[in-house]
Amino acid sequence: MDTKEQLIQGLSDAGCSMGAAEQIGILYETGNYREMLHQMKVQRCTLMEQMHESQRKVDRMDFLIRNQEKQMK
Repeated sequence: MDTKEQLIQGLSDAGCSMGAAEQIGILYETGNYREMLHQMKVQRCTLMEQMHESQRKVDRMDFLIRNQEKQMK
């Protein structure tokens, strides 16, 4: 597996869409490293937003569980 393929696989493993991973791979291949890093940071922001949304859902579920436990006492 060459470096570009490793990069694409790593991005995919990190949760990037295959399209985004391939686009970043092309930027790497063409030597456009500044734009490649920019796009990687954009993908990171997207992943952080998804993580925060998941955390809000977990927090909401915890709230609902606590309320139900209080009602059962």
